[in-house]
Amino acid sequence: MASSLVIVESPAKVKTIKKFLGSRYIVDASNGHVRDLPKSQLGIDVEHDYEPHYITIRGKGEVLARLRKEVKKADRVYLATDPDREGEAISWHLSKALKLEECGARVNRITFNEITKSAVKEAFKHPREIDMNLVNAQQTRRILDRLVGYLISPLLWAKVKRGLSAGRVQSVALRMICDREAEIEAFIPQEYWTLEADLLASGMKKPVTARYAGSGSEKAALKSEEDCLAVMRSCEGKSFVVREVRNSERIRRAPLPFTTSTLQQEASRRLNFSTQKTMRIAQQLYEGVDVKNRGTIALITYLRTDSTRIAAEADAAARSFIGARYGADYVASHPTQAKTGQNIQDAHEAIRPVDITVTPAEVKDSLQRDQFRLYQLIWKRFTASRMSPAVYALTSVKIACGEQEFQVSGSALKFAGFLDVYEEDEEKDATNASLVKLKDGDALTLSEFKKEQHFTQPPAHYTEASLVRALEEEGIGRPSTYAPTITTILARRYVTKEQKNLYVTEIGQVVNRMMVESFPAIVDPKFTANLEELLDSVGEGRVRWQTVVENFYPDLKEAVDRAEREQESVKIADEESDEICELCGRRMVIKYGPHGKFLACPGFPECRNTKPYFEKIGVKCPLCGRDVVLKRTRKGRIYYGCMGNPDCSFMSWARPVDQKCPKCGSYMVVRGGKLVCSDKSCGYSEPVKQSNS
Repeated sequence: MASSLVIVESPAKVKTIKKFLGSRYIVDASNGHVRDLPKSQLGIDVEHDYEPHYITIRGKGEVLARLRKEVKKADRVYLATDPDREGEAISWHLSKALKLEECGARVNRITFNEITKSAVKEAFKHPREIDMNLVNAQQTRRILDRLVGYLISPLLWAKVKRGLSAGRVQSVALRMICDREAEIEAFIPQEYWTLEADLLASGMKKPVTARYAGSGSEKAALKSEEDCLAVMRSCEGKSFVVREVRNSERIRRAPLPFTTSTLQQEASRRLNFSTQKTMRIAQQLYEGVDVKNRGTIALITYLRTDSTRIAAEADAAARSFIGARYGADYVASHPTQAKTGQNIQDAHEAIRPVDITVTPAEVKDSLQRDQFRLYQLIWKRFTASRMSPAVYALTSVKIACGEQEFQVSGSALKFAGFLDVYEEDEEKDATNASLVKLKDGDALTLSEFKKEQHFTQPPAHYTEASLVRALEEEGIGRPSTYAPTITTILARRYVTKEQKNLYVTEIGQVVNRMMVESFPAIVDPKFTANLEELLDSVGEGRVRWQTVVENFYPDLKEAVDRAEREQESVKIADEESDEICELCGRRMVIKYGPHGKFLACPGFPECRNTKPYFEKIGVKCPLCGRDVVLKRTRKGRIYYGCMGNPDCSFMSWARPVDQKCPKCGSYMVVRGGKLVCSDKSCGYSEPVKQSNS
């Protein structure tokens, strides 16, 4: 009897899809890509129209042999790989590796955004040819990445150390982290003060705390304690009077359903998942899990998307569910709409539950803990996106004391709307009963003034979530590239993660400096974003893929040749130190390892003595007088510590100097071209004195 072969990417999908198809269908998996460019050579013929040379990936021979046997028995082959560029390319590679053009069977490509019976059945009703525009877009990305990696990486090996790599997207991400680190390092805190007045009205048991807003119609910044004292003196002997009470409402709209980027960000913030972990678990939920009383079912739609669009059927089902469970008032009349972005593909829906009636509570016992937490997050976000806005009642009070003005405000939740499902971090302000009682003209009595010193804060270090957001905002990469990019720069030790923050390591700084000097276009976010747009154009059939590559390669090759001649200074050579090897008497040299510099005996392999390297910076410890040295955390982040550690506890993230603060006597550090007091509560700073030499 005639049969059809359905080839998917993942073995996990096989079990799910088999349930939907009859016995005439054989379902098998390719386990991802089956062909790729060779690792041992460039694999691109730059002399002949940049033609790529593909070979079978090691270990995939058995997979292809099995699939070839099944192809021979089938009268029809359906290529059902993922519905994106990568999936389209995998289908094309399968057709070439299995020689499907010659097999005699009818070959078609089918796609589905969710693995449900209706979606799969519908896909079989609309078979098509392989979309070569999408294949060429993926090929172009792969070729560009290969050219950057295979031309620049050997240069890094020669100039810095073996094992390093450059990448079209990863190098831009590294630059962004380095730029943020430099911005933080150069930041000089600015002092400011806040002034609050605790005020009582007749009949009030608790005071109202109002914050100073300015003088008359002008907002005034309090830059020093003296500014606060001047305001306090101007209020002496004067009464506080309610000048205006304003009541209003604020509408807070529901969040949009998840895209790949926003899912990674929220999973990081709420669940403390890395981007890689989020994608791995989402893949499991998409491919199918075994649920009690339901068998193997897919729980979410396709996980690589930058669209917030929802299918009409899913939208109608969500509205019906919300109306039945929460009431008609909770159903959004007009769901929140996304702002149109220039890089939105809209090929797939947003990430949502396949069936909104499959609640997290129903599947909790069938899922692993992290699977449940991620599914619950996706389910709640999608459900909330179809719900009514939250409504807050706002009360704002302006209070005058002579020419000075103070303000106080409060809010109360009138209608929870989507917040009943998807609570966010915003405080649920309780109604301030004292504010409700205040009326224009009411006199208030001053209970006390409270003044407080503050300092402006530097920009926050990137986290995985904020880096993903920044890459997306810059138009760099696509949903499928965010997690691999971050994984790569962490694996190369260019960046280290402490808590959630990303810090650049010394080797990351060296690589970034070399990339910025020698390959400014490669690490230019605008240039990389423009390449992404060109790839989109290839995918739409408006630009030949060879045109993109031929406009890119010559400039890259010229830059590599120039760097090979001129970038000698970047190489980290073995420097002699003052340390003598206690085992053989040789003068030890400075080596560079995964965690930074260390001392090693040059007599290796006869003598294998090594020890930590501490670079003296010419400054004495302010606590004990011994040398301050440059150190690194176990993950590679630079700091300054005392040579006498652990006996002396001195350490500083900023570079200290041998100079005391003339205001408070604390040691000074270098920040952004200025000497700044290490005691943040002091706030003293002065310009760095330039050397006459």
